[in-house]
Amino acid sequence: MKAILVEELGGPEKLVYRDHEIDPPRSGEVRIGVKYAGVNFPDTLIIRGKYQFQPELPFSPGGEVAGIVTDVGADVTEFKPGDRVVAGTTAGGFAEEVNAFGFNTHKLPDDVSFKDAAAILLTHGTAIHALKDRTNLSEGETMVVLGASGGVGTAAIQLGKLMKAKVIACASTDEKLEYCKNVGADTVLKYTPENIKSAIKDVTDGKGADVIFDPVGGAYSEQAFRAIAPMGRYLVVGFASGTVPAIPWNLPLLKSASIAGVFWGNFFRKFPEENKSNIQELLKWLSAEMFTPQIDNIYHLSLAAEALKKIENRKVIGKIILKMDT
Repeated sequence: MKAILVEELGGPEKLVYRDHEIDPPRSGEVRIGVKYAGVNFPDTLIIRGKYQFQPELPFSPGGEVAGIVTDVGADVTEFKPGDRVVAGTTAGGFAEEVNAFGFNTHKLPDDVSFKDAAAILLTHGTAIHALKDRTNLSEGETMVVLGASGGVGTAAIQLGKLMKAKVIACASTDEKLEYCKNVGADTVLKYTPENIKSAIKDVTDGKGADVIFDPVGGAYSEQAFRAIAPMGRYLVVGFASGTVPAIPWNLPLLKSASIAGVFWGNFFRKFPEENKSNIQELLKWLSAEMFTPQIDNIYHLSLAAEALKKIENRKVIGKIILKMDT
């Protein structure tokens, strides 16, 4: 089979596209013939050796795939060859075949395409875990989404509206702000680290945000936190800026606000049944067309390096996916 491989840690330019074989599925694993694979920000980290879970060299990046089950390992009873599925893999997904975790593999409704499924598992799985499990976003609350035009930001907008919250989307360009409006944001803000506090205060009539969804980090985080409402909840989703912020501890104290970490990769491993319930709910919503995956571009597997460069350069609006020949 063909695969994108990391043979040496580094940037996208070091990736190799070649023939590669993988072992048979182990106990608890499902072998999937991949149709599409999602491309996400963590893929830019894992190829450099900077992600929380790091495979041994050589390995293929790619944390989510959609395709057809071709084989199952021991102790797998839920799936059989021929099943249409979407699966989380952490790594290995940029390939024509992958062994996926059985506990994070999910059957697809007949009316959900492989293309759409590959575009939502990691991003919307993260967002539903954040908004449901980590903060219990409620109807009528105000949520601010930083980095709102990216994959997980888009998911937060879409699911926030399904949960009947008021969503304020923050992005850096007019094009991205227009996109956020089209996805469903109630209000959009062109933000900088210098204006984010005052901008959030202005659009909330001085009340601040009940929930702040932050996949960006860096210089934005402290200033955004200063605009949180009393008893507000700050969701730490990631650090796309490349910098982990340091927030003064007196800020959550003075606001009686909480800070909640959101690490979906740990959640689906530690709480597989709760994760499965979340993903089944997402797939029902997707089947009912209650939200639509926002696909920026589709690249052939061989062009994975270009896809990752586009993510690193912050040129992606929505989600990028890879298509296989199979």
